[in-house]
Amino acid sequence: MQPTINNLINAARLPLSIVIVGVGKEDFQAMEILDGDDGLFNDEGKKAPRDLVQFVPFRNFDGNQDLLAAHVLEEIPDQVVEYMKTEGIKPHEA
Repeated sequence: MQPTINNLINAARLPLSIVIVGVGKEDFQAMEILDGDDGLFNDEGKKAPRDLVQFVPFRNFDGNQDLLAAHVLEEIPDQVVEYMKTEGIKPHEA
């Protein structure tokens, strides 16, 4: 698990968002950790500069694909803004 976390922390410098949908009745505790709502830390204690992973268990939506889509996509705009701020990229004036 730690190598995956380390890779996610490195990937946080890229224009990337990762959406994970858990299917089935499994225990998704590891996916909740990767979601990183409380922060992701590498094996040296370095924290990810931004949130880039969104995890949702499919079973929470009772087969409602529209609700699932809305939920998994709701964090992406904030992730884009976080990426732009982290990298010092400012919007161009119109």
